[in-house]
Amino acid sequence: MKNVKTISGNIVDVCHGKIFAGTISFSEGKIVHVQEDNKKYAQYILPGFVDAHIHIESSMLVPAEFARVAVQHGTVATVSDPHEIANVLGIEGVNFMIKNAAQVPFKFYFGASSCVPATTFETSGATIDAQAVEKLLKQDTIKYLAEVMNFPGVVHDFPDIMQKIKVAQKYGKKIDGHAPTLTGKDLKKYVAAGITTDHECITLAEAKEKISLGMKIQIREGSASKDFDTFYSLVGTNPNMCMFCSDDKHPDDLETGHINLLVKRCLAKGLDLMRVLKVACVNPVEHYGLDVGLLQKGDNADFIVVDDLKNLEVLKTFINGVLVAEKHKSLIPRTIVEAVNNFKAKKKKVLDFALPLKDDAEIEVIKVIDGQLFTERNNVKPKLDSEHNVIADLERDLLKIVVVNRYEDKAPAVAFMQGFGFKEGAIASSVAHDSHNIVAVGVNDELITKAVNLVIEHKGGIAAVTANKAEILPLPVAGLMSVEDYKTAAAEYTKLNKMAKKMGTVLHAPFMSLSFMALLVIPRLKLSDKGLFDGEKFKFV
Repeated sequence: MKNVKTISGNIVDVCHGKIFAGTISFSEGKIVHVQEDNKKYAQYILPGFVDAHIHIESSMLVPAEFARVAVQHGTVATVSDPHEIANVLGIEGVNFMIKNAAQVPFKFYFGASSCVPATTFETSGATIDAQAVEKLLKQDTIKYLAEVMNFPGVVHDFPDIMQKIKVAQKYGKKIDGHAPTLTGKDLKKYVAAGITTDHECITLAEAKEKISLGMKIQIREGSASKDFDTFYSLVGTNPNMCMFCSDDKHPDDLETGHINLLVKRCLAKGLDLMRVLKVACVNPVEHYGLDVGLLQKGDNADFIVVDDLKNLEVLKTFINGVLVAEKHKSLIPRTIVEAVNNFKAKKKKVLDFALPLKDDAEIEVIKVIDGQLFTERNNVKPKLDSEHNVIADLERDLLKIVVVNRYEDKAPAVAFMQGFGFKEGAIASSVAHDSHNIVAVGVNDELITKAVNLVIEHKGGIAAVTANKAEILPLPVAGLMSVEDYKTAAAEYTKLNKMAKKMGTVLHAPFMSLSFMALLVIPRLKLSDKGLFDGEKFKFV
C-alpha cells in the first residue's frame, strides 16, 4: 500500500454513535484502517459537513471559489441546484457549473433543474424541458431532480412537470421538493408523486405534517430566509428526517460560517451531539447516495479536525485524503474563470418608470418581512405628483419597486412596496430569483434609473446609488457571479450592504431580500417583469 498517512484524535463515529480515541490510516483517498487506542488526545475528528440544498450562484462566487471558503468551515460537499444559472443560460449554464467545479477537490453534487422557467408568468433566458432534463439525468454527475417548485403542476397533473418526475424515477434519482404552505390532500398527492424533501416550510406544524408523510425537512438558514429558530427542535425529535441547508447565502455571510454554525447553535441549545451530526453529515450522504466518507473503513477520507465539541473550531479539513484547509486558511488554489452571460437589456430613461393612476383608487403593495421569503400584502391609497403619477411616500415607507427584462428590450414592470425603509437612494440587482431579470427599489425614479443603468452597463451586478454616490459589484458570470476571489467579493458586497443600510433600511440582507421580491413561487405578492403577481392564486393581480 502506497503513501499511507495517519491522523490521531478522538474519533466521532456518528454511524455507530460513539466517540473513541484512535488513529485513522488513509491512502490514495480512502480510509484503510481505523484503530482504537487508550491515548489522550485534545482534538476531535468528525465527518465533514454537507449542505443539503444550495444554489452556489447565490454566493455570487463561481463553484471553485465557493469551495475555497466553504472548506475553511468544515464543509466537504454540497447538494447544489444550478437553477439560477439554468434560468439564464439553460444546459450551457449547468455545464459551466460542472466544468468549473471539477477544477477543485471539493465535492459538488449537481441536480437537474426541474423548473426552467420557474413559471410562465415571467421572462427567463432559457427553457429546460423534459427531454433536456433526461439528457442531464443520464449523466453520473447529476444526482437528482432539483426542487419541484411547480407544486400546483404536480397537484393538477400538468404533463410537463409530471414527465420530468417520471424521467427522474426512470433513472433512480431522488426528487427534491419546494412546496410552501402545501397541506392536506394536495400535499399527500405531491408526496405520492415521489418528492422526498422540502426546505420551504413556514410553520413547525407544516414541517411535522410533511415528515409524517415521509418527507425529509431541510432546515434552512440562509442570508434572507432564517428558519433555524422555527425548526431546530426537529433535530431532537426527528433526527433521521432532517438535513441542514443554506439555500441562498451571500459572500459576506459565507465568509463568517456555513453549516458549522448550525451545528454549534444546536449544541448550544443542548441537543444531542450524535443527532446533530447525523443531520449535518450523515443524512444528506445517505439520502442522495453521495460519494462522501463517514469515517468508516473503505470510505473516502473526507473528514474534519476540530478543537473540541463545544467551540467546534475547524482546524483542518480533508477531502479524499487531501488537506484542503488548515487554521482558517484555504489550501485550494485560485482558478481562472471564463465568463458566460446572457444580457440584452438596454439602458432605461426616467420616464420608463412612471406609473400613472387615473383615479384615487387604492393600489396593492408588497410588504417585505425581514428574514422571510414570503411577503404580506397591503392596500394603500398612494401619493401622486402633479401629473397624477404614483410616487414614493417616505413617511409611510412606500417605495417604488421595478423589474426590468434583461433578455429583451421591454418596458419595465412597476409596483410599490413597504418594509425597506429607505430614506434616500436606490439599489438594483441582476440577482432576482428565479429568472434573474433586474430588480430595483428606491425613493424616486431618477435614482432607480441610475441604479438600473449601472447594472445594465456592467451586464450584471448589484448596485447602490444616492444623489452623489454610485457603487457596484460586477457579476459578469451570467449576471450572477463574480470573477473575483471570495475575499474581494465579500468585501465589495459588505461595502454595498453598509451603504444600503445608511440609506435607511433595517433589513438584515437588503440585496438578498430584494432578489426574492421577484420570486413568484413564494406567496403572497411578488413582481415579475410582466406584472404584479398573486403567489397564492397563481395569477396576476
